[in-house]
Amino acid sequence: QVQLAESGGGLVQPGGSLRLSCAASGSFFRVNTLATLAWYRQAPGKERELVARIAAAGPRYIEDSVKGRFTISRDNAKNTVYLQMNNLKPEDTAVYYCQSSVLGREYWGQGTQVTVSA
Repeated sequence: QVQLAESGGGLVQPGGSLRLSCAASGSFFRVNTLATLAWYRQAPGKERELVARIAAAGPRYIEDSVKGRFTISRDNAKNTVYLQMNNLKPEDTAVYYCQSSVLGREYWGQGTQVTVSA
């Protein structure tokens, strides 16, 4: 019903920036606007962790380790959620996943790789 597709990952040097995008499809526009959207990440050997979340009305949550460096935003007209990642650190290296929570269900994208290395 709802399909998510992440993009924007890649290789970046420490201190660099990336902007991740996640486009939703397969549902009605209004349904998508009601969704709570989130970014998770999972590094090798580690559990998947919540990075940032944005509710339908706009309230945001940012995980402490990335607060001040990452920003989550959404463009409902484009059915897209973004994660702006600044001052990236090697410990930010992970696969980043988009999640949508709507109508009592959770949907996940396939992930996009972010590698921070000199």
